Amino acid sequence: MPKMTFTVSATDGRARRGRLQTAHGPIDTPAFMPVGTAATVKAMTPEAVATTGAQCILGNTYHLMLRPGAERIRRLGGLHRFMNWPGPILTDSGGFQVWSLKDLRKLTEGGVAFRSHIDGAKHMLTPESAMDIQNALDADISMVLDECTPFGVDEAEARISMELSMRWAKRCKDAFEERPGYGLFGIVQGGVFPNLRRESAAALTAIGFDGYAVGGLAVGEGQDMMFRTLDATTPHLPADRPRYLMGVGKPSDLVGAVARGVDMFDCVLPTRSGRTDQAFTRRGQLNLRNTRHKDDPRPLDPDCSCYACANFSRAYVHHLVQAREILGGVLLSWHNLHYYQELMAGMRRAIEGGTFAAFKRDFEALQAAGDIPPIGDGAET
Repeated sequence: MPKMTFTVSATDGRARRGRLQTAHGPIDTPAFMPVGTAATVKAMTPEAVATTGAQCILGNTYHLMLRPGAERIRRLGGLHRFMNWPGPILTDSGGFQVWSLKDLRKLTEGGVAFRSHIDGAKHMLTPESAMDIQNALDADISMVLDECTPFGVDEAEARISMELSMRWAKRCKDAFEERPGYGLFGIVQGGVFPNLRRESAAALTAIGFDGYAVGGLAVGEGQDMMFRTLDATTPHLPADRPRYLMGVGKPSDLVGAVARGVDMFDCVLPTRSGRTDQAFTRRGQLNLRNTRHKDDPRPLDPDCSCYACANFSRAYVHHLVQAREILGGVLLSWHNLHYYQELMAGMRRAIEGGTFAAFKRDFEALQAAGDIPPIGDGAET
């Protein structure tokens, strides 16, 4: 099999329709990758995830190195066999998770020393060990180790953080084991400072990666600033490589980012929201705890073809939520993942047909219109 390849088959404005070919199959873009941090997409079987239309899922170096351990997964046949997911897998390097430990970590030029959130044991993650771990996991797409620059720091501090990440990126590239169908993505950092984002993009391009991620966003800066940062970043990334916005986001984030040339996304939001009784629909978000749903015979979204919408009413899901039955979280997670995949498929079709601007307008209008109440509906409580 040849090297990982990416082709762009259509554009509409800055939006792109493409395909990334990996060792374990294709990823049609724009794409949303469900998050399977600890080798499982929460509340979902791999078969259920596949029915939503997902082609690629995300695992995490930090969590898997701590439990059950990368070498154990390697001995058991790699992450695909271990979790029974035959398609492509992208693994985050763990930089964001280590960053979130705050007082439990110490950053140096060599890497980051930290204490496990599980048992307090000491560990060291370096660019080289991050590559070794992701290789042991057999990730189709590996990510460089970086420091997630926190929102709110000044430009000088953001520069120090970004330049460290660029030095680490070069070490990751040097340590990465090239294999047919496998690839390594660099991560653009630089906070919300356009000049730093441009410098970071140029540094990564000079090193040369199979794809380019935009990190350090969705960390408190808000959607408007995130979009402005993307406007200052994506035009400086190679047009012949996929662009991946990490950890994003809400449906409106995805549509706005695709309009700015982003190809790939991941976020815990669909499944986390499902476990907290929320459903995403074409007309906005629903809270299934609300009593307005208790007698509603309609599906969560009348235009959705997912397992939950095809078989169950809002009234039933509301009952499951009130009874704290596990199935409630399963059905809502299933529906949310399906909705996200349908949203991505709709954008792919629109880009192919040259109608993305109209798709975006219609999406925004429906989201703003809100849910249509059933006959006899009262106020939400």
